[in-house]
Amino acid sequence: MGVISESQPLRDKRKPVRSAEKLLLSREEAATLLSISRRSLDYLIANKAISVRRIGARVLIPVKDLQRFARADHPSRVAG
Repeated sequence: MGVISESQPLRDKRKPVRSAEKLLLSREEAATLLSISRRSLDYLIANKAISVRRIGARVLIPVKDLQRFARADHPSRVAG
């Protein structure tokens, strides 16, 4: 019963990382954190207001950059 056979895949033993401990966030997570739409976040990324890191096909946003952006004043509208 408790024996794992070679045909059974081993379960991932890593603990999930809590959002507060992450260094990089997905676009969806970053947009939620800033309370903006994903489209608005994409506009900010395209205009280099927020930097990204690309790992393979994934686009990840550093938490530090999101915090820096959130602390700054932004008197103009995000999108035209």
